[in-house]
Amino acid sequence: MERLNGPARLMIVSDLDFTMVDHEDPENLSLLRFNALWEAYYRQDSLLVFSTGRSPTIYKQLRNEKPLLTPDITIMSVGTEIAYGESMVPDYGWVQCLNLNWDRDIVIQETAKFPQLIPQSDTEQRPHKVSFFLEKPKSLEVIKALAERLDKRWLDVKIIYSNGTALDVLPKGAGKGQALAYLLRKFKADGRMPLNSLVCGDSGNDAELFTIPEVYGVMVSNAQEELLQWHAENAKNNPNIIHASERCASGIIQAISKFTLGPNVSPRDIRDLRKCRVNNFSPGHEVVKFYLFYERWRRAELEKSDQLMQNLKSSFYPLGTFVHPSGTEQLMINCIDMMQRSYGDKQGKQYCVWLDRVSAAQIGSDAWLVKFDKWESTGEKRQSCLTTVLLTTKQAEDAFTWMHIHQTWLNGLEAKDQTTWYF
Repeated sequence: MERLNGPARLMIVSDLDFTMVDHEDPENLSLLRFNALWEAYYRQDSLLVFSTGRSPTIYKQLRNEKPLLTPDITIMSVGTEIAYGESMVPDYGWVQCLNLNWDRDIVIQETAKFPQLIPQSDTEQRPHKVSFFLEKPKSLEVIKALAERLDKRWLDVKIIYSNGTALDVLPKGAGKGQALAYLLRKFKADGRMPLNSLVCGDSGNDAELFTIPEVYGVMVSNAQEELLQWHAENAKNNPNIIHASERCASGIIQAISKFTLGPNVSPRDIRDLRKCRVNNFSPGHEVVKFYLFYERWRRAELEKSDQLMQNLKSSFYPLGTFVHPSGTEQLMINCIDMMQRSYGDKQGKQYCVWLDRVSAAQIGSDAWLVKFDKWESTGEKRQSCLTTVLLTTKQAEDAFTWMHIHQTWLNGLEAKDQTTWYF
């Protein structure tokens, strides 16, 4: 990835549904814990890869529903599509690899002979993936017969059955594991092999990820029987693969700790941020910490204290300015006064704040420019703006002073009531 000058300190490769995203967690608590950890400590020098069975269409739907971070790389459609960055630039080299001995028309002809195979929606039918629903009691018989038919047509294919419901027919060289192996070969050729890689999954179509020899692996606590059975039969003696005791994204954090891959305490797990002292003193941690305080203040999860707000003001330059995304400008300390009066205005509501794409550049001996997307959501309503913060370090102490904040609405994500958007 162009934004890194050298090898990634850590690369996390994670499935989405019921691995990174817990659909049984309406507050998205485990996902938000991971987000804060990643943006505070890892975004600057590590890589985040999402590896999902979802097509680009329903992947984007999930991003609109859940507080997902922007990955550096997205592997979609069960490892048949690879894209880079926020603009999701396709990897055409991977397309060429998958074209070898693949004929989608023949796959469609042969699968049409099985009435048990119910085609999935048009969005899930991709150039190198043909997808169906298949009831579990019929699965073994159908898969065996289909594989024989395709073999007689001289096609090299891979049939993946997952979640007890979904059947995908792919080129032989496709799949989540093969896509990851391809990426690792590219990194190695560029001399930028990640120092550590962690793969994370919960279902059968994730099994291939755990076959890559260079990686650590975590099966989240809620992993399905099909993946646990695969592990028992193929990798039970591999000490680099664990079955976490925590669900979804919390299981990923647990694995970071287990394999000592880096910081593993999310800022969201620290109740008193005033006493937070970390070894990795960084601008990323500073902005994550501030917006966690902001969220907790508005949710009334902190003591309503004038002293707290005075302590907060001490971190802001008295003449520092805040440019609201609407374009208005005022002193930052005036914004803190308005924030103080908003105590508890989000109490009892499904309100959260998270940061995405945090990047920091040192522009002087004691000055940092930090950029990120700041998100707020209340229920299903979401707003986001691009935020730029100028920080300086205080002499002889691990502390920052906020000098200036400038925000611009992201397209289509403006707040309807802009008077309650304080920072």
